[in-house]
Amino acid sequence: MASDHHITSLDEHIHTTWSRDHEPVQTIESNDIVTFECRDATNNRLDATSTVADVYSLADDSTGHPLTGPVAVADAQPGDILAVELLEFQHEGIGFSYFYPGEEKLGLLPEDFPDPGLHVWELDDDIGRFTNGIEVPLAPFPGNLGVAPAAEGKHSTIPPRRVGGNLDVKHLTAGSTLYLPIEVDEALFSIGDCHAAQGDGEVCVTGIEASMTVTVRLRLISDMNIEQPQFETAGPFSGGDECMYATTGISDNLMDATKKATRHMITYLHERHDLTRTEAYLLCSAIVDLKINEVVDKPNWVVSAYVPRSIFPNR
Repeated sequence: MASDHHITSLDEHIHTTWSRDHEPVQTIESNDIVTFECRDATNNRLDATSTVADVYSLADDSTGHPLTGPVAVADAQPGDILAVELLEFQHEGIGFSYFYPGEEKLGLLPEDFPDPGLHVWELDDDIGRFTNGIEVPLAPFPGNLGVAPAAEGKHSTIPPRRVGGNLDVKHLTAGSTLYLPIEVDEALFSIGDCHAAQGDGEVCVTGIEASMTVTVRLRLISDMNIEQPQFETAGPFSGGDECMYATTGISDNLMDATKKATRHMITYLHERHDLTRTEAYLLCSAIVDLKINEVVDKPNWVVSAYVPRSIFPNR
């Protein structure tokens, strides 16, 4: 796709914090198309030869996500909205799903997995290859994208905030548009942390992390008022015409219900599809979607975990 600007992933175009003080690497006009080269979440520290031992070194590094940018949008000012039209994604044929040692207390179930896990994915066009013949359909999206916050200082890339950031919304695929409230002059837009696929919930703390080239159109809107990010998307959504297998979690606490649904899915994948529990946890993060089924029948709420049956061989 033809672009007006191309931002490479050279060191001088990468930052690992959000800040209104980052110098823009390029100034663009509203409606310009920009192509960003994005490093994966590990900052290129994993490769095809990596093993689970390499995950320990990732856990020891507190550096934030590598983000490409920021790009200044001419005439943008606080109170405006930046529409980010996601046009195209190109992966590089490899991706990584991993989780940290349980002592790091990251992910949904660190108490269940004391040792780290890793799967190196072969990405073949629109399919990611897992173990035991399992094939996961790819639906690339950026996990971390946003504009600079108005607050002074440097801010972590890990939590999402009202100006975007680490949203991890799997539905921000090509054809989607994200709307972001602008808090600083020129907006200062950055993007990174791309995922080739991810389940809703990203339960083990990673999707299929992958370096990508992402093309977007950035457009200013002055007559729209939103408090936090909003978006338009065509999915992909779990369910629809596809046959799913789901496990439920029932509890008077939504987080506890979420953990139960995920644990039951891990057991199903382990017992019915011959995956180790580590492999099952990694696969859940890449493809299993969590849904809140009801929050009205107190005292208990229902969360379910859905996996598409089409990913399994001999289905």
